[in-house]
Formats: sequence, structure tokens, C-alpha cells
Amino acid sequence: MKKSKVLVALVALLAGTIAFVAIRSFLSSKAPAANSTDTAPMPGAPTVAKDAPASVARMIPEVLPDFSLATLEGPPRTLSSFRQPSLIVNFWATWCAPCRREIPLLRRLRAERRARGVEVVGVAVDFREDVIKYVRDIRLDYPLLIGEEDGVAAADLFGVSTAFPFTIFADGERRIVAVKIGELHGDEANFILDQVERINAGSLPVKEARVMIRDEIKRLDALREGKSPG
Repeated sequence: MKKSKVLVALVALLAGTIAFVAIRSFLSSKAPAANSTDTAPMPGAPTVAKDAPASVARMIPEVLPDFSLATLEGPPRTLSSFRQPSLIVNFWATWCAPCRREIPLLRRLRAERRARGVEVVGVAVDFREDVIKYVRDIRLDYPLLIGEEDGVAAADLFGVSTAFPFTIFADGERRIVAVKIGELHGDEANFILDQVERINAGSLPVKEARVMIRDEIKRLDALREGKSPG
């Protein structure tokens, strides 16, 4: 019998000690209000209050962790098998509205930047049959890894297992340059990818890039919310 999504949520809670943490960049983390519109908590998952202590935030690894999940075609594939200089790893689910809204952007980023060494890898944490139907309907054209409980475990490697979407940006040495939880926007993605290119070219230290990205994401967030940056 088909497992319920609530069961997957319970597995997520066992796999990780946090519930709903938004990381705006590698160096900055905050928990969004429960009515946040750019993230979709897994069914049954609680949220972390805006004033929750920093101890609820899990440590993001310096380097991209490896894992293996089934592909759309069937045989499993490891994340480390993707060797492009700039990697975008996007965790999503078919039932997540902001995840679905991101897909055209991810397709466009890949099309525009593939010749410059960018690859997009989607990680669908969902029931396989639901993913297959959805991606065939929309003709998804970038690599896809699929997992249910094992997909939750992969998400937990990044300290995130119950809120989607979230997107990881890594450089040619597989250092994590930025993590965005919540719906990814084009201006954010292009800024991050530009900095990853500079890192790969040796003209920007990764630690400096992380600070720049943190500050720019904060500025763009403020503009979107109609607030004065700073």
C-alpha cells in the first residue's frame, strides 16, 4: 500500500533534529514566520518560531556531502558523479508550490550557463510514481535524483529535512558557497553563480564570496519586501 506523506514527514523528524530552518546564505540563518510563503514544510512537520534559539540551526557542511539516489531512468547515481565546475543542487517535491515555481528558472539557468560549466541537479523527495508523472508532464530536462526516506536522509546531510525547496550552490572543489531555503529568484541565482565563477577562476576567495552573497541576498530580500536594505 502506498505510504502516506505524513509517514515520510515522521521519518524526516527522526532523521534530523530541526524542523523548519531558513538559511539565507552559508553564513546567515534565520527561522521564518510560520506563514512564510516561499517555503513548504513537509506534511505534519512543525515549524520553528522566529525567535527560536540559534541552537536549532544545524551546521551546514563546508563541502558538498555525497549520496546516492535512484535516477529517473532507474539506476542509482551519486551526487559526486556530476563533475561540472559549478553545481546547483535543488531539493524539491511535487506537492510543493514554490518548488514547482522554481523549475522554469532552473531550466533557464542551465540553458544559459551550461556552456560556462553550470549543471543543475534536481533531488525530488517524493513518491517515485508522482515524480515520474509530473516531470514527464512538464518535460523536465535536467538530471534528477529521486528518493522517499532516502531522499529525506540526503536532505538531512545539509541540516535540512522538513522544508522545501532549498538549493545548494557549490564550486569546482565542491565547497558549498551558498544555501538558499525558500523559493529561489533569478537575481539571487545569477549573483551567486557569478561569484562561483570568480571562485573557480581564482579571483575571489570562497570566504569572501560567502560574505558578499549573504549581504546581497539580504539586500534583495529587503527590496522584495519593500523595506530599506540595511
